[in-house]
Amino acid sequence: MRVRIHRGTREIGGTCVELEDSGARLLLDLGLPLDGEPDDTNRHPAIDGLTGGGDLLALVLSHGHRDHVGLAHLAGPDLPVAMGSATQRILQAAAAFVPDSYVPTNTITFAEGQTLTFGPFAVTPILVDHSAYDAYALLVEAGGQRLLYSGDLRAHGRKGALFERLVRDPPCGIDTLLLEGSSLGRLVDDRTFPSEAEIEDRFVGLFGDTAGMALVAASAQNIDRVVSLYRACKRTGRMLVLDLYAAEVLAATGNPRIPQSEWPGIAVFVPQHQRVRIKRTGRFDLIERHGANRIYDEQLAAMAPRAALLFRLSLLPDLDRAGCLVGARAIWSQWAGYLDQPRGQLLAADLAARGIPLSHAHTSGHASIPDLKRLAAAIAPRQLVPVHTFMPERFPALFGQNVTIREDGQWWDTAA
Repeated sequence: MRVRIHRGTREIGGTCVELEDSGARLLLDLGLPLDGEPDDTNRHPAIDGLTGGGDLLALVLSHGHRDHVGLAHLAGPDLPVAMGSATQRILQAAAAFVPDSYVPTNTITFAEGQTLTFGPFAVTPILVDHSAYDAYALLVEAGGQRLLYSGDLRAHGRKGALFERLVRDPPCGIDTLLLEGSSLGRLVDDRTFPSEAEIEDRFVGLFGDTAGMALVAASAQNIDRVVSLYRACKRTGRMLVLDLYAAEVLAATGNPRIPQSEWPGIAVFVPQHQRVRIKRTGRFDLIERHGANRIYDEQLAAMAPRAALLFRLSLLPDLDRAGCLVGARAIWSQWAGYLDQPRGQLLAADLAARGIPLSHAHTSGHASIPDLKRLAAAIAPRQLVPVHTFMPERFPALFGQNVTIREDGQWWDTAA
């Protein structure tokens, strides 16, 4: 089996791996670089046959984050796109709200442990803990070789047991492990990231120090974080307020154990820009589906001292009109680097102009170095190839002599 990493040997994001065996090819992920734009053809990987119908048999997505699926729209309608069932539902839910969302038309959905066959390739998804819901490592077998692509994973989320299971019972006989290294350079080698349970505790403490509404700037698609937020609200007697987008994403998980819009302790607020979009698209079914606990502008101010809102910049005009920001505190619960980007800078400035303090409560969606070392030792691959990292040169010292550093665009053989 031959491998070509189009992007990811020396950067985080934009991941794309091409496999070839017996005259057939397969793609694993087709991501958008963190600093890229979807229509910038200079950032598109040079892959033949993306329209489908040729020797490129399928695109398999490990999870739904943009840096892994953000260029999947380049796949033509004749190229099958495989992904987890919940990933497909979440992408469909987001498309009703996000203008440049991508939902493939020729899809194959899978669940954990369900082996898919594409010509000579057998692909088995392994459910992992990550900040994206329904994320998988991918075991690919072809030509008598076994390759494991870690995708993005961690051990400290609410599904950390999945990581421990992978360490305890790893796939055997792995010739090549493509291992993500996002945490290299972001964390001291022997340190671990805070757990989601610790983030929940952090929310509880911040809520206790907040006289007004808590504005929690977290991604609605970070389901673990929404669970942490909901649990913190229950512990502090606050109401969790969701917008319609967040309510629909939670419903798309299909998991009855995940907080839903009709649950006690949850309210749904539909901001003006979402009302306008629904009127334009005719998606009144969304309001009907999430109307049981709906609240309106005039209720926000009264409930502010006992509310926590899943917040984004676009909600500020509605909150201003509702007059519900007295005593408010904002809590940034995403990667801190986003605050250095234009939208993050605008958000920070708008909060400062209103006298709203900004606190932080976040943990990474990626494994710490000690956890990555445990995983690599358990799998014991014949060769370990760094991906999704800015620091591949640090891998040999951390993971041993079986590390082989590859370059973007370079073809190589798993048997070499």
